Amino acid sequence: MRHLHAFVREIEPTQAEWEAGIDFLTRTGQMCDDKRQEFILLSDTLGVSMLVDAINHRTPEGATETTVLGPFYVQRAPEHPLGADISGTMEGAPLLVTGTVSTAGGKPLASAVVDVWHSDNDGYYDVQQLDEIGELAMRARFRTDETAGSGSGRSSRRPIRSRMTGRSAKCSRRRAVTPGALPTSIS
Repeated sequence: MRHLHAFVREIEPTQAEWEAGIDFLTRTGQMCDDKRQEFILLSDTLGVSMLVDAINHRTPEGATETTVLGPFYVQRAPEHPLGADISGTMEGAPLLVTGTVSTAGGKPLASAVVDVWHSDNDGYYDVQQLDEIGELAMRARFRTDETAGSGSGRSSRRPIRSRMTGRSAKCSRRRAVTPGALPTSIS
């Protein structure tokens, strides 16, 4: 409350500005229902969701920052073998995604789970088009190669490779989670 009062003292809103703010929050709440949570989206657009995530998932120096999963994340994406084509029936220019997973110290991690998902050429995700495409596409879970970090002295790990289609070379990424492992880095 102290911070809220300090904010109001700093900006000195007019009565009309205060009423507009209250109206905005009221309309946001009215748009919420059991399937739509507009306050979460407001938190996302204000950067609060990422800040809360960063506070609750502190990482050591050199580790990949965590991120919120967003509305197009699917908790139980299908698991595919490394190198799989996960484009399904989605159309677009092929996109090759590669990566490695390691500890913050650089040691490769075997069996780390990596979730990837991507939009199609028009910017739509599979979950927005399930009626048309019939199944999940351009998303998968991969496990890093079992031989990663075997200590053989040579790199016996394979990069995570996947063929997708999409309009850009961007893909969503998430902190890889391996039970008992230190926070990881995805490159």
